[in-house]
Amino acid sequence: MSLNRSAAAEVPLVASTGSVLGLLRAGPGCLVAQGTVIRTPRGAVELGAGSALLENSVAIGTPEHPVSIGQKVVFGHRCIVFGAAVGDLCEIGNGSILLAGARLGRGCILGEGTLVRPGASIADEMVAVGRPARVVRRLNDDDRARLLRLRSSDLSLPPYLLQPLSGSMAAGAAMGRVYGYLGKEPRIDSSAVLFDSAEVTGDVVVGAGTIIGAGVKIIGDSHGPVRIGAGVQILENAVLHLLPDNELVLEDGVIVGPGAMIHGCRIGRGTVVEPAAIVCDSSTVGAECLVRAGTLVRQRSRFGDRAVLEGFPAEQIGTLDSAPEFPRWALRRSDLATLSRRR
Repeated sequence: MSLNRSAAAEVPLVASTGSVLGLLRAGPGCLVAQGTVIRTPRGAVELGAGSALLENSVAIGTPEHPVSIGQKVVFGHRCIVFGAAVGDLCEIGNGSILLAGARLGRGCILGEGTLVRPGASIADEMVAVGRPARVVRRLNDDDRARLLRLRSSDLSLPPYLLQPLSGSMAAGAAMGRVYGYLGKEPRIDSSAVLFDSAEVTGDVVVGAGTIIGAGVKIIGDSHGPVRIGAGVQILENAVLHLLPDNELVLEDGVIVGPGAMIHGCRIGRGTVVEPAAIVCDSSTVGAECLVRAGTLVRQRSRFGDRAVLEGFPAEQIGTLDSAPEFPRWALRRSDLATLSRRR
């Protein structure tokens, strides 16, 4: 993406389908693109001047794990960042995942789909790729020329003050969009919370106390049902779908992280699916499992209870002694009062 704007002269821009939930501290000329969600309770996300989070990305900060993004940084499409710090002038490839405590120096480039593990650190002007990220080289002259071209021949970093950009609608105050399909209407328990940008279609049942986050799409428009239990969380920009003559079942207490894709499978009670993981058709993940960020569970896979799954494709790398911990990126009911939305 080329940043063809004068950052110093512009206010932050939130696209009509972008969402800022909470108080974002933003520099001039930054962009929250279509379908992107920033969850920033009590000002836990900073987005520097001239920086951009492109379409369907998710940034989540918490007071314990804030997000700090420097100036003239570009995150590509469908990126996920939680609790990470990113230096000025970085270029983050499409579909990259940055987890809690990750640190990127100034002028780094991440290849598409790179996963930076919790606590990992990448020095200034490094190129990193892979899952997990590995540094492959230092920036060369061609890389620097590309960054200069994409930043409209201006790599200057003027001083500025971060301005508060606050929401205007309480999270969950407006019901998400609900659509019928072939005579079947979603059935959503009255105690469930749908963020206003969530969409639920067709033969879908949502249980008591479940939270459906901003930008989530749950699509029951084939011949099989979607059944979501009680106390489930399906968080920002996750997608749930299924093939004809199949079913999709999330048992009670399942937590699905931001940007995940869940397709025609069964996931057992209390399982945690971390951000940007993919669980494919006709697979089964048992109760109280942990599916690590960016993992791919292939079609027709079978895993038992308390399995720890990681990889692309997934392998069982361990077994939990007890239920997985409540994720730091998940929502508590008390969090809802601290969030508001700006369109």
